Amino acid sequence: MNKCLIIVLVSVLMLGSKKPFSQKSEAALASPTKKEMVQESIVFIAGFDEGDNTYYNNAKQYFENQGLPIVDSLYTIDDIVNYVNRAGENQVRFNEIHIVSHSNAWLGMSLKINSTGERITVKTLQNAEKNHDIETMCDYITNDSKIIFHSCGLGENQPLLQELKNTFKAGQVVASAYFNVFGGKYAGHYLAKPYYGYYPTAESLGPAHLSKAFKESYPEVKIDWFTAIKTRKESSFGKAYSFKFNIPVDWEFTFDSVTDIPTLQDKEEIMDWVSESPEMAEVLFKLNIPVEKFRWRSTIQGNKLMIKGKTTVLCVLAPILQSNNVNEYQNITFNDPLLYQIL
Repeated sequence: MNKCLIIVLVSVLMLGSKKPFSQKSEAALASPTKKEMVQESIVFIAGFDEGDNTYYNNAKQYFENQGLPIVDSLYTIDDIVNYVNRAGENQVRFNEIHIVSHSNAWLGMSLKINSTGERITVKTLQNAEKNHDIETMCDYITNDSKIIFHSCGLGENQPLLQELKNTFKAGQVVASAYFNVFGGKYAGHYLAKPYYGYYPTAESLGPAHLSKAFKESYPEVKIDWFTAIKTRKESSFGKAYSFKFNIPVDWEFTFDSVTDIPTLQDKEEIMDWVSESPEMAEVLFKLNIPVEKFRWRSTIQGNKLMIKGKTTVLCVLAPILQSNNVNEYQNITFNDPLLYQIL
């Protein structure tokens, strides 16, 4: 039997999605008005909402209420670097740059490298800089400049933060390992600690079973898991709530002959096939989600075998409260090492 892996596709549907790239907004890319030498801060809302998701709009409203200048039409790091460079040419310096972008624990940031649409990773950033596919940051950011990423969980990825720091030539880069929540019922911006559970998509055994699984995964965490799982938005002060999303994984194999294609009768046989394949096992290892938490399907088309899996991620968010006052959310302090990774 001669089999060859042709395609491996992993995609994540998180809190929002990105539209196809369009021409850069002339208004956004126009040189900023010449101002004083130093400007306190600027905010890049590096994405837009679709469907009933309001993450980016809530973030924009929050920073507008803070009186900060906002750019909301640039969705790549190349565009952001270009904007900062052009501002520098007009004698504008940014001491503090906020970048709002979706992020997740599996595929990292939604922010793209450039118009080709590659997601930001350590490898893609290094390749883009090596191949000159991204504009080089000029000396318009000082050693005191701080780049603050409002991207859920990014603070756990220190290598990527370091590469972002190199790209921006910033004095500091800052990101939290927690979730950023904008437009909350009790605070315009707060951090929340995530807890994760998984089940095969459309095969949930119900809240009672899921809450038991959370208790087993987080035995020392005092959360009413059953109530949190059934609560889909912030309803009571400081109480945990949840949301869910799907992660699909698709593979396509081709064989020399139809007779070489294995007959996979049920999900147990599919899981065995997946586990024995180094390529597929590596993908699942990186996702860090057990193979049995996926719903598996296999189909045959000609001399090709298609294997599809899908898991539902149930994320419980617990707002972080002040340690000395549980009636207040923890203050957002970017220099707090307990809340943010600072490089």
